[in-house]
Amino acid sequence: MAKLILVFLALIPLLCSSFSPERPSDRRILVLLDDFAVKSSHSLFFKSLQSRGFDLDFKLADDPKIALQRYGQYLYDALILFCPSIERFGGSIDAAAVLDFVDSGHDLIVAADNNASDLIREIATECGVDFDEDPAAMVVDHSGYAVSATEGDHTLIASDDFIKSDVILGSKKLRQAPVLFQGIGHSLNPSNSLVLKVLSASPTAFSANPKSKLTSPPSLTGSSISLVSVIQARNNARILISGSLSMFSNRFFRSGVQKAGSPTKHDKSGNEQFLTELSKWVLHERGHLKAVNVQHHKVGEVGEPAIYRINDDLEYSVEIYEWSGTTWEPYVADDVQVQFYMMSPYVLKTLSTDGKGRYFTSFKVPDVYGVFQFKVEYEKLGYTSLSLSKQIPVRPFRHNEYERFIPAAYPYYGAAFSMMAGFFIFSAVHLYSKKTNSTIREEMLD
Repeated sequence: MAKLILVFLALIPLLCSSFSPERPSDRRILVLLDDFAVKSSHSLFFKSLQSRGFDLDFKLADDPKIALQRYGQYLYDALILFCPSIERFGGSIDAAAVLDFVDSGHDLIVAADNNASDLIREIATECGVDFDEDPAAMVVDHSGYAVSATEGDHTLIASDDFIKSDVILGSKKLRQAPVLFQGIGHSLNPSNSLVLKVLSASPTAFSANPKSKLTSPPSLTGSSISLVSVIQARNNARILISGSLSMFSNRFFRSGVQKAGSPTKHDKSGNEQFLTELSKWVLHERGHLKAVNVQHHKVGEVGEPAIYRINDDLEYSVEIYEWSGTTWEPYVADDVQVQFYMMSPYVLKTLSTDGKGRYFTSFKVPDVYGVFQFKVEYEKLGYTSLSLSKQIPVRPFRHNEYERFIPAAYPYYGAAFSMMAGFFIFSAVHLYSKKTNSTIREEMLD
C-alpha cells in the first residue's frame, strides 16, 4: 500500500503539467535521438523550445527503458523523432505505440534524411506522407539550389515556396530569407485531405540519386515534392514531417543563404525563423481555439428553457478564444455559423461578434416540431476545429394557444357570412313577396 502511495505521489507532477484544455500548449516532450551528438548539433532548436517553457526529455531511440505511458497515463504531451536511421525503438515503443500516441490527441515531430529507416517511413506513411521509395534518392534542383562552396552540389536547396497561412507560419514579414533543405522529398497521399504542404520544392526540382545518372524518369518531380508537411488530425493532434534532419541543425540555422540566380545574399537563412514559428503551431501555441459559455434563450428572457415552441423568437451566443502561448485571447472572425438542425439544417445563420470573443445571433424557430440541435461546426485552415452541439425539443401550439381568428382566413370568413346573409335576404324576399291579380290570371290560363 505504501508503495502505491509513493508511485501516485511521483506521478502528480507529471499529471499536473500535462496537456489540459485550460493550458493547451504541450509542456513535457520526449526527444528520441540516434546519437546524443544531435543534442548539441541541433541545440538552437531545442533551446528555442526550452525558452518557451517546454520540458525536454532526451533519450536514445534504442534505450530499453523508454516508454510513452505508465499505468495507463501518458508521460509526455509530445514526441520528437530525430532518429531517422533507427530500425527499432527500445522499450515498449513501436510504430503502433507512436500512432496510438497521436490518436490520443498528442503531437508528433518527425525528421528524416536519406538514411531513413523502414520504421520512420512506416510512421510517415500512416500519417499520409510517402517518402521516395529509392533509399539513395535526394531532392535535387539545378535551378533553385543554394550557392555554396561545394561546386556542383545541387542537393542543398534554398526554398521559399511556403504555405500561404499566417496562422501556421506566423506573419509574412518574418519570412524573408529562403530555407535551406538537404534531404529526401515526399508526396502527399491524395486520399488524405488532412495533410498540407508547408514547404514545397520548386518546379525544376526532382528526386533521384545524385551520385548516378538518370536511367528513367524520377517518380517525384516539381512542385509536387513536399519538403515539409503538417497534418492536423480530426482529434486536433498535430504532426510535422520533414525530409531533412539537417534543416534543424545549428549549421543551417546560422548559415548565410543565396539562391541560385538571385543577386540577394542573406546573412542568415530562414531556417530558425521558419522552424520556430512552425513548431509554435505544431505544439498548439498558435491556432488553438476553445468555445465556452454556449447559451440560448427566448428573446427578452435570460434563462435557458427546457423546450421551445414553434415560431418562438430566440437568441444564441457562444464565446470563442484563441490560445496565444501564454493567455487566452478573443478570437475574431466573420465566418462562424450556427445551425438549427434536425436531420438537416432548418436554420443556418452567420454569427455576429462584438470583437471581444462573443458571437451571437437571433432567429425564429421554424414551424416544425421535433428534437433539434444547435450545432457549430467550425473548421478553418490552421485552427483547431470546433464541434459544438446542444439538443433542444420543439413542440407545436397547444389547443388553447392558437389564435381565435386567423388573419389569413378572413376571406373564408367573409365568404361564409356573405353566403348566410344572401340566403337570408333571398328567403325573406321569396316568402314575403305578394303576387298581383294579373300574375295569378296568367298562371291559371297556362
